[in-house]
Amino acid sequence: MRLKVTIITLGILLVAAMGLLGWRLYVLQFVKAESYAQESQRQQTATFTRYARRGTIFDTRGNVLAASNTADEVFIEPRRLPNPEDVKETAMVLQDILHLPGPEICRLVYESKNKGYVKIQSGIDLPQREAIVNAKLTGVGIQSQRMRYYPMGILTSHIVGFCGAEGAGLAGLELKYQDVLKGADGKEVVLVDVNRKPIGFRPDLYRPPVPGQNVILTIDSTIQQFVRAALQDKMKEYEAESAIGIVMDPYTGAILAMVSLPDFDPERFNTEKPDHLKNRILTDPYEPGSIIKPIVAAIALHTGDIGYREVFYCEDGYWGKYRIGEFGNHRYGNFTVREILIESSNVGMAKIGLKMGQKQLYDGLKLFGFGQKTDIDLPGEDPGLLYQVSKWSGYSVTRIPFGHEILVNAIQMLRAYAILANGGSRVTPHVVKAVVDSEGNIIKLHETAGPAGFVVKPEVAHWIVRNALAGVVNEGTGDKAALEDIQVWGKTGTANIALPTGGYDTSNYVASFVGGAPAVNPKVVVMVSIRKPNRALNKGYSGGRVAAPVVGEILKKTMPYIEKGQ
Repeated sequence: MRLKVTIITLGILLVAAMGLLGWRLYVLQFVKAESYAQESQRQQTATFTRYARRGTIFDTRGNVLAASNTADEVFIEPRRLPNPEDVKETAMVLQDILHLPGPEICRLVYESKNKGYVKIQSGIDLPQREAIVNAKLTGVGIQSQRMRYYPMGILTSHIVGFCGAEGAGLAGLELKYQDVLKGADGKEVVLVDVNRKPIGFRPDLYRPPVPGQNVILTIDSTIQQFVRAALQDKMKEYEAESAIGIVMDPYTGAILAMVSLPDFDPERFNTEKPDHLKNRILTDPYEPGSIIKPIVAAIALHTGDIGYREVFYCEDGYWGKYRIGEFGNHRYGNFTVREILIESSNVGMAKIGLKMGQKQLYDGLKLFGFGQKTDIDLPGEDPGLLYQVSKWSGYSVTRIPFGHEILVNAIQMLRAYAILANGGSRVTPHVVKAVVDSEGNIIKLHETAGPAGFVVKPEVAHWIVRNALAGVVNEGTGDKAALEDIQVWGKTGTANIALPTGGYDTSNYVASFVGGAPAVNPKVVVMVSIRKPNRALNKGYSGGRVAAPVVGEILKKTMPYIEKGQ
């Protein structure tokens, strides 16, 4: 009986063992077959990444602003060549392929402190690459390296941005258009022996890299240079902290130039001061001061809350009820809207704000785009700040009209002036004109939408530009922007700098001028702001003294250039 039980038990165990063995064989041959095949292949092959060429960035006239190249680099692992004789033998083979003296190769290996990697030569060609692979040298490898060049250097640094060590965009258009520019990397598989020495290729596993797409900008490098040179001269003259300048087509929103100083070298961005890497046009909102006055006046005229010839008493320079004075302690009496803008009266603008009321003022500013991003195709835009009416104080409706209690970025302000310049239509600022593939085929083209209603009536926009703002240049605070042969128009601003703790910095200002030319059918709108001009120099610090001449200089060079190019 016991024997029978034992036999049965052994039989069961044998069947179970055979079943487990069968199951194991099934798992190995079917379930994990592919996994083991891949593992085996990994042991028999080495895979190298073939980096895709990153797309090129061009300005509007075809000048290269950013370009890429991929280069093969030969390296040696010294730890795999422990004997000096091994190094010498390897160097003798490489010198004939690379046309590099053998003693120099030995020196690079011997003097290196990195036993895992020593760069021997970059930029080898395909025949050299094949010769090295076929030589099957122990400890010698080839890898692809990405290289990014910026031929215009600092000139367009804040627009183009820069790439990191891994080739990915970290700022500017390099970051914003990363997915467009990067392309798709390929791979190359090499057969290796047990010592990981290459013995041949696997062409069936080769996947070629796909180059990135190219980006064509609206930026004109020549106009960019006009702006940067004029800004740099004035910033140096007034020992200012920083400066920005922008040129835009008011009908399309195309940015022709965008300069933020200080700027930086995009090929050495990691050695620059972090503060220099900021594009202040987008990242640094500020209280605009008087440059907002034409916008508020246009809103009031559009809504019918004031009339073109309406007269406002400017309180002889100080309105005690609301504690509002005039810049430079000017004493003004009765002014029309035009005179309020020409002389830049704070009291006059405060009274316009009161006539409009809180809701009309808030709604109008929102329509002009304040308190919200412009959606420009660059990263890092700050939306500024326009409080909802529920958060306004009893003074806000009198303060906002002359540029306090509101934060704007420079591109918002320039867009507002573009609306006035083009007759009242809203535009979207942009720096990218088109995306094209490596064959030159257009993948995406920026299309400017036609007018979809007006922010303000055309007659209001034209009157502000052709009458009031032309008067600012001809008769008022913007006279230093005037040109002999063309009607410049615009508005000065000398803005207080708000302190984080409340109140204002009484020693420093932001000097601005926003305008354009000509007065009828303007070709461009221009904005210049210079932060903290040194008052101790006793040269002045106002927008009319510091910023207006810069705009005049930019227009003096830009207008003939544009006319010549058409």
